[in-house]
Amino acid sequence: MAGLADFRELPGVLPVFAVAGALLLPGGRLPLTVFEPRYLALTDDCLGTGRLFALVQPGPEDGSVPVPGLQPVGCLARIVAFGETGDGRYLITGLGINRFRLVGEEPGRSGYRRVVADYAPFAGDREGEGRIDIDRRRLIAAVSAYLSHQGLTADMARLDDSNDTELVTALAMAAPLSPEEKQALLEAPSTTERAQLMTAMFEMALLTESGDFVRH
Repeated sequence: MAGLADFRELPGVLPVFAVAGALLLPGGRLPLTVFEPRYLALTDDCLGTGRLFALVQPGPEDGSVPVPGLQPVGCLARIVAFGETGDGRYLITGLGINRFRLVGEEPGRSGYRRVVADYAPFAGDREGEGRIDIDRRRLIAAVSAYLSHQGLTADMARLDDSNDTELVTALAMAAPLSPEEKQALLEAPSTTERAQLMTAMFEMALLTESGDFVRH
């Protein structure tokens, strides 16, 4: 992406969409419906200044995180699609660019928060991870079995032509998981570890819900 070739060139202060249960990973696309006044203002400001914002889940309000009320890791996004509805809402799509750690907070604007971002721990998001080693069959089987158990369906065939990173990103973002599990997937160091974690989550959920697990 022009102007964003190096993580050191990414903006140090980011306006924040705080959305519980929403996971955005680098390379993923997340549609958002914007209706709160503070986030309408944030979108307006973003459209005039590079279209960049941060997606961060709400977090603990105590001193256990660098910025109270927000999780310690979020994802930088760029608005790549924008539309308006007839009732004052915006429909936007955010493209995941790079994860970051929250290391501070700047004064907010128009009701929305702004945080200080450190991208260095996730330099691999832009520079590439190297070799990715996932068990595609096991991952897809675990997700499919869980969805079937919940009475849900998904068109897994459309992912057949995706590479490993695209597959893991798509499944992680769409999976019906808790906010805590979504955060764990976001913070996973690599695609390989994210795939392993997600597989374990769904296999354990199946065992737990079916009652087929060892009690101690």
